Amino acid sequence: MGAPTTTLDGRFSEPDATPTPWETTVEALEAAELCWITTVRADGRPHVTPLVAVWLDGALHFGTGAAEQKAVNLRTNPHVVLTTGSSTWDHGLDVVVEGDAVRVTDDAALQRLADAWRTKWDGRWQFEARDGAFHHGAGEALVFAVAPTKVLAFGKGTYSHTRHRF
Repeated sequence: MGAPTTTLDGRFSEPDATPTPWETTVEALEAAELCWITTVRADGRPHVTPLVAVWLDGALHFGTGAAEQKAVNLRTNPHVVLTTGSSTWDHGLDVVVEGDAVRVTDDAALQRLADAWRTKWDGRWQFEARDGAFHHGAGEALVFAVAPTKVLAFGKGTYSHTRHRF
C-alpha cells in the first residue's frame, strides 16, 4: 500500500486547522483497543458491533466466528466501515476506515497476525493459526483484512476533517 493522498476538508474544519498526517492516523489505529465494525445485512440493514482489531501491513484485521452476524453479512457484501476513537468532544482523534473485508487464510500470515494480537494485548489474546483460521479453546475465528480505500480522521480540540484516499 502506497502513501495516501491527504486533504483537509475546510467545510468541516476550523480556519487554523491542518490535515492530520497519515502517520498520526496510523498511530491511532495501532493503539486502538476497540473498534466498531459496520457491515450490511442481505436486506440492506446495517449491523454494528464492537471488536478488537490489529493494524498490520497496511490493513486493519479482525476475527469473527463463522456464524456471527458480521461473518454472515460478509458472505454477500464485503463492504465495511471500521471506526475508533474516543467519546470526548474536545480532544483526541476519531478515525473511520472504509474498505472491503477480505478473508485471510494463509497460515503464515495468520501466525504473524496471532503474534501481533498476543503482543498488542500482553498475551491476553492467544490464537493458534492453522487450517486457514484462528483457533482458541474449542472455538474457531475467521480472520479478515480491510485495506483502506478511504480513511477519515477527525481531530478534536482544533477541529479538523482529514481525508486520506488510496
